[in-house]
Amino acid sequence: MNSERNALPYWLAAPGVLMTLAFVAVPLVIMLSLSLYPFIPGVGVGEHLTIANYAEMARDEYFHVIFGRTFGMAALVTIICIAIGVPEAYVLSRLSERWRAVSIVIVLGPMLISVVVRTLGWAILLGNEGVINKLLLASGLVSEPVKMMFTFTGVVIALVHVLVPFMVLAVWASLQKLDGATEQAAESLGAGLWTVMRRIVFPQVIPGVLSGGLIVFALAASAFATPAIIGGRRLKVVPTTIYDEFLGNLNWPLGAALAVVLVVIVLAVSIGANRLVERRYKQVFL
Repeated sequence: MNSERNALPYWLAAPGVLMTLAFVAVPLVIMLSLSLYPFIPGVGVGEHLTIANYAEMARDEYFHVIFGRTFGMAALVTIICIAIGVPEAYVLSRLSERWRAVSIVIVLGPMLISVVVRTLGWAILLGNEGVINKLLLASGLVSEPVKMMFTFTGVVIALVHVLVPFMVLAVWASLQKLDGATEQAAESLGAGLWTVMRRIVFPQVIPGVLSGGLIVFALAASAFATPAIIGGRRLKVVPTTIYDEFLGNLNWPLGAALAVVLVVIVLAVSIGANRLVERRYKQVFL
């Protein structure tokens, strides 16, 4: 009876483990194995193992630029989302229940719409004949349309709009554990607003900022629809390049190698950032 009871958690976890293996681990292993085969023009995937695809990425400046642009864009989007999401989540946590419910609907509303639809909406706004340029021209602030479509800036703006709700929700979840009495106690002892935020609120919000930042960074680095629509064919990032290699050039091994490197770098950055923030958190606040 005791052995059956000890085995119960494993039986309960078995379906989730099997689903993870079937839909996460196995595809990753297949992708990794595919990246180790050569591509033979006119024939397809070769039969012998090789690291030629990784060697090509290491020596070709084209891929260096694409990876640099992808992760630079992801880092910038993450920073902007933190700057917008943290104050927004703090204000949201301080609202009354009625207005908080309305605000949550406003924050979550865009997530109920397809990313493609939202990105197409930004394409209408950012185009040379779009709403933003028409307002700028009508106000006399500019004499000719400002180019925002097919630019790095346009992609960043659209991605921030798509991903900032994830940051707000992550920080807001951390703020729910914050006891408001601690802030009141600090204020009664003469602490100013900045001191309260730095010594009481921010240390308790760090886990939410970290989790939200990692989610936003990973989603921005792997985003396909928004860079493809707003960036177009000129502004290449890693996901759009993978798409081109698989469906345009039919070079499946190189596309798989690009995907493997993307996953490895995102995981490395996420783990490294997590450990760095935790170490700094202990040094500064504890």
